[in-house]
Amino acid sequence: MLYYMVDCVTISFFRSLLNENGKLLIILVAGESGWGKLWDTYGKELCCTEITHWVTAADIKRYLTAEGISFETFVLPSTMDITECFIPGDKKGELLLDFLTELQDFSHSAPPELKAGVMSFLRSPDCSNNISPLLVWRNIIAVSLPSV
Repeated sequence: MLYYMVDCVTISFFRSLLNENGKLLIILVAGESGWGKLWDTYGKELCCTEITHWVTAADIKRYLTAEGISFETFVLPSTMDITECFIPGDKKGELLLDFLTELQDFSHSAPPELKAGVMSFLRSPDCSNNISPLLVWRNIIAVSLPSV
């Protein structure tokens, strides 16, 4: 099972290790999920680790198609209430914001322009659904199963 990848070439390597009837299971966020949209928009500003490129299920689909590898994809929609992220000083909201941005203490350490932009983007229909009184994050996961 592959969950976290730096690039799509990883797929070729792991496919080469499979036995004749082996299966490779790739679980990643969908490109149309809140994560995918957030990374596409703010990836350069939020990425402070050795990982500098985010791979989504959309990247996997493009790669497998280009390589002529047949595959099945299963979409697993899920949601997460992120309302607390928008309550100033709310500890749970701050921790959730750290999780979403993958940056420790984002609320207090991010430059004001970045924080304002990310907060606005998190509220946008690209990432979330406003189901009054909640703001619900679209956390769509895609499971890809390439053929051997």
